[in-house]
Amino acid sequence: MNEVHLVEDGKAASKRSPLLWAILGVALVGVAAVLYVIVAASFKPHGPADLREFKKGTLEKLDVPANPRPAPDTVFTSLDGKPATLADFKGRVVVMNLWATWCAPCKAEMPTLAKLQAAYATQPVTVLPISVDRDSDLNLVQAEMAANSPLKTYRDPSYKLSFALEPKAGGFPTTVIYDRQGRERARMTGPADWSAPEVRGLVEKLLAEK
Repeated sequence: MNEVHLVEDGKAASKRSPLLWAILGVALVGVAAVLYVIVAASFKPHGPADLREFKKGTLEKLDVPANPRPAPDTVFTSLDGKPATLADFKGRVVVMNLWATWCAPCKAEMPTLAKLQAAYATQPVTVLPISVDRDSDLNLVQAEMAANSPLKTYRDPSYKLSFALEPKAGGFPTTVIYDRQGRERARMTGPADWSAPEVRGLVEKLLAEK
């Protein structure tokens, strides 16, 4: 009797084996597929974030190029005459603002630029006002900056940077936003409230990029 049972058990086991192997094979394929998706996602290159979602409110007229634009290598100067270029700020989100003391909209938006810089004082964000005022108006430039701490302005009285932009600046104020790789990602011609939520959202988006 025992031999009969052993033979029957053996036959049953032999019938079940292909089914078990089939189930195990399907499970292994499923696990392999999941691992492939995870690994592929981790190595998938991430392109620049789409900033068009921030074209609203004060940034309704924001220009977001289809592809990031390279920053010009034009030299501008600090108030004490030291040369600088946009490459000096690489690794930081830069909000470059071309302005002048004779430009009423420029002066109206300057306090909001100061608020933006203060909000990111401990993060890699630089609000970079660049004045196109003449040397004879340097005292007016200094007074404007004194009223809008913690901003520190630079100078480009010959308008070289304005014309070096591609496309060139369309007037004043013109604000160009660069990512941490030093690429132009957005531009605003005309004034804006730079302390608005949509501006913060845009800056946060760029800070989050690798």
